[in-house]
Amino acid sequence: MRPLARPRAEVPQALHFVRLAQGSPGQWVALPGGTLRVLGLAGKTDGAGERGWLLCLHGEVLLDFPDGNFVRLRPGEGYASTGPWEAVPTRAGSVLLLVAGG
Repeated sequence: MRPLARPRAEVPQALHFVRLAQGSPGQWVALPGGTLRVLGLAGKTDGAGERGWLLCLHGEVLLDFPDGNFVRLRPGEGYASTGPWEAVPTRAGSVLLLVAGG
């Protein structure tokens, strides 16, 4: 006698952060269930009110600070922002992930 087959649970779909951000260039896209947001850069972006970890997911981003300093982020590199900044994409399709905090 064969055991009854159990229905399999539906497998949840993964989110592709880069495609999600690039689908709405220039606009922060909030990810469900947390403090994560992604941004497909469509030019210079003012991050004056944004604090937390910034992570480059795709392309390359220059973070420019009011005091004249800057940080260049490549894919997989991050920076903890505690003050105002502007992000400038230096490669097409650049995407930032923001983990809001502080």
